[in-house]
Amino acid sequence: MTSNTQFVNPRMAELPDYPFERLRGLLDPLAPPASLDPIALSLGEPQHPYPDFVGEILHANRHLYGKYPPVAGTPEFRQAAADWLIRRYDLPQGMIEADRHIAPCAGTREALFRTAFIAVPPEKARQRPAVLMPNPFYQCYAGAAIAAGAEPIFVSALAENGFLPDFANLDESILARTALVYFCTPANPQGAVADLDYLNRLIALSRQYRFTLVVDECYAEIYNGAPPPGALQACAASGDQDLSGILVFHSLSKRSNVAGLRSGFVAGDPEMLTLYRRLSEYGGNPSPLPVYAAASALWRDEEHVVANRALYAEKFDLAERVLSNRFGFYKPEGGFFLWLDVGDGEAATVELWARAAIKVLPGAYLTTADNTGNGNEESPGDRYIRVAMVHEKAVMEDALARIAQTL
Repeated sequence: MTSNTQFVNPRMAELPDYPFERLRGLLDPLAPPASLDPIALSLGEPQHPYPDFVGEILHANRHLYGKYPPVAGTPEFRQAAADWLIRRYDLPQGMIEADRHIAPCAGTREALFRTAFIAVPPEKARQRPAVLMPNPFYQCYAGAAIAAGAEPIFVSALAENGFLPDFANLDESILARTALVYFCTPANPQGAVADLDYLNRLIALSRQYRFTLVVDECYAEIYNGAPPPGALQACAASGDQDLSGILVFHSLSKRSNVAGLRSGFVAGDPEMLTLYRRLSEYGGNPSPLPVYAAASALWRDEEHVVANRALYAEKFDLAERVLSNRFGFYKPEGGFFLWLDVGDGEAATVELWARAAIKVLPGAYLTTADNTGNGNEESPGDRYIRVAMVHEKAVMEDALARIAQTL
């Protein structure tokens, strides 16, 4: 049989294995104890309830499923998103205009991926463009860089640098050809939050080297203590309201526990958003009109968000009681993951499944060898496991006890 690889885009071979495919390969051959109910803490899929009005609005607008939805979304959705940004980040009136600075998306993964095709040119500084990202990284970032023809550069986010990558310390030869930087705050999986000073320095770096800065803020509404600042807020605080080259991404999946609704938005540079909408006309997947209606209501409601945040706070307090002083435990500033140092993340994952019916994700599946040329080629996640604190408190109490006993 003749191989058809000669007819396939060779970049496909560069795509890293997706973490959950690797996890299935690791754990599927093993049987968890029959006496224990399995608990999946590997996937960041919120299990908290969402507001009842979501179903009511979808039902009331069900007749609109017969219409093609507009790629640009509805005026109501764009205005709700703009109003939320202004409230949440205390932005000056006029800085965000609904019809210029907002573009909807069917979940931010799709939008994060598609942005690379807008932001990455064929060459930068007469070389293959580079796309920088934190390491650990969201696989979508790396996949987008490769699909767009760029080289992904993995910048380690370690405990010693507060789990915030030091992009500015990279060699000039890398920064000169950088076309795009992906950055996530609060970070997945470490929960680190970038302050305004860090964000302003990163924005200044993007101006200096003329790259697009993509700030993934999808966990911004789940936090302990002060609300995490955002990139648009950093621009406003510095007195620089020029959003050229700056894009931020927000989603309802974590904020409102509606991962299946598939609704989010991109905000920032109006010229890039024009290109984003143009590209979406060709390959986009706009949300149905009933979804836009429900999403608009969710962005305008804060009560359910406050209640959701309180549920996570209770569970992190519980984790602190159960795991404190072990596995490098710390209470993350934001997000809903624990990033535990267990010595060998893959071995611990096997042990937890085989002995305790607990499914977690090895940190090695979210990281890769450092390729910045700094002399340290180790993968920064090998010692860790990621634990998604997504179930109700009683389930998490059982799960955390099993983790502590098993490890």
